[in-house]
Amino acid sequence: MSQLDYIKNIAKFGLENDQENLLSVLNELIEHSKNTKKINFAVQLQSILKDSFKQQRSDSLTKVGSESYFNRIEDKEVGDLILEKLTSNYRLDNIIADNSVINSLQYFIEEHQKADLLRKFDLPVANKLLLHGPSGCGKTLASYVVAGELEKMMVVVNLGAIVSSKLGETSKNLAKIFRKAASEDCIIFIDEFDSLGKVRDYSQDHGEMKRVVNTILQLFDYLPQNSIVIAATNQREMLDEALLRRFDFSIGFNLPTEKEIKDLVSLTLKNGNFIFDSKIKANKVIKTSVGLSYYSIQKTLVTAIKRSLFAMENTANIISAKIDTKKWQELIYIEKQSIGI
Repeated sequence: MSQLDYIKNIAKFGLENDQENLLSVLNELIEHSKNTKKINFAVQLQSILKDSFKQQRSDSLTKVGSESYFNRIEDKEVGDLILEKLTSNYRLDNIIADNSVINSLQYFIEEHQKADLLRKFDLPVANKLLLHGPSGCGKTLASYVVAGELEKMMVVVNLGAIVSSKLGETSKNLAKIFRKAASEDCIIFIDEFDSLGKVRDYSQDHGEMKRVVNTILQLFDYLPQNSIVIAATNQREMLDEALLRRFDFSIGFNLPTEKEIKDLVSLTLKNGNFIFDSKIKANKVIKTSVGLSYYSIQKTLVTAIKRSLFAMENTANIISAKIDTKKWQELIYIEKQSIGI
């Protein structure tokens, strides 16, 4: 049966309110998607089903003060702490970085892909990953790559909701997120981790930060090995030393070299729709780009492509175009000025 047939049956049973057959065909579609390598679609469907079951349980009358009553409240509270739940199609060949970064990501991913082998010999599986380095150098993309390679759901923490001015509330919020990760076998992604894991004798610390760091240490120690925490920060030096030691992998990201910029340009233009009007001028722009982040370089290149398209007179039937290298050079210059380099 094709995917379209499954969709038609889902629509039919849904409109007929035939829940038994609807669930049956949804599970068949999940299996069909897995077999046809549409893993992320299958994971998203499974997540929708799981959330639907939870909602059905919470919609029924619940005795105030009962266990299910408090579970329902906690589910709602945890939802407020999550910025986004997502699956990823990114793979290792979607990221440009130096060899040490790529190799470390490969080893981390391999530990989970071969977890059964490690457990056979009572060896621990690395599940705590710290990504650090300048903004725009691939930390968030690396988290998507890990999620994509391992075909796991990723929960992006809403840091604004996690951090609370109420005494002890931040620690409680963190504990709720970690419990969710443990129950759903997913990845927790915490950006700007330095706002939570500061050195405990940091000059502006008033006691609450010590409690938060102690809570994170405990949560890390009892995190199930099938769950993963990925933390990202631009300021590794601000993290508590004991917390740094808890991470199984600590991967440092750097600004791209000239070679890595060339690789980034090639990746951006890999579909072959766009070429530079002058390779010699483009190479000069690449040299000029050294000192900028991957994000800044790719952003200026994509903008140059768009402006080159806008400058064309007849775009009705075009399938390819030349990039105005001069426009890209101007954008690189403006980007460098904006960040003071």
